[in-house]
Parts: sequence; structure tokens; C-alpha cells
Amino acid sequence: MIKLIADRPYADPDNAARKLIEIASTIEPVQDGRLYIEHVNAPFLAAGGSPAEYSAGLKAAIANGWLLLHESGTYVRFTQSGAELFA
Repeated sequence: MIKLIADRPYADPDNAARKLIEIASTIEPVQDGRLYIEHVNAPFLAAGGSPAEYSAGLKAAIANGWLLLHESGTYVRFTQSGAELFA
């Protein structure tokens, strides 16, 4: 049988969440540790992730307690456990 679709590395929300955390760890935070969402979103999409995978990964990162999303949706912050992943 021929495989017509390549495996998507970020199809698993946990893999997508880990990639988001990896990207976020390279971003210089602005006031109060804020990381603007577009600084995380664009590199994730450039790395081959889809918008749906980004959304699922962000939800997984929040559910895992690694990131906090501001109610406006414009920025995220690392939680203590999220920051410890790259300490």
C-alpha cells in the first residue's frame, strides 16, 4: 500500500505543545514576562505546523500547566512548571 500523506510531527497535541514551549523559550519577554502570541504562532507555522495543530498545542500547553493565556488572547506567560522545562 502506498502512503499518500506524510506523517505530521505536530498532529499529536502534546508534541505541538512541546514545540510551542520550545519556541516560547527562545523569545525575549516584554513587560511582566509577556510573550506576544504572534511571536510564538509564526515560528510554529513556519516549522510546519498547521493552524489547527497550533490551537491544539496551545490548549495542551495550558492544560499541562506550562503556559497561561491572557484573556485577551494577545500574549502568554510561562508558569513556574513551564519555565522549569528549559531551566
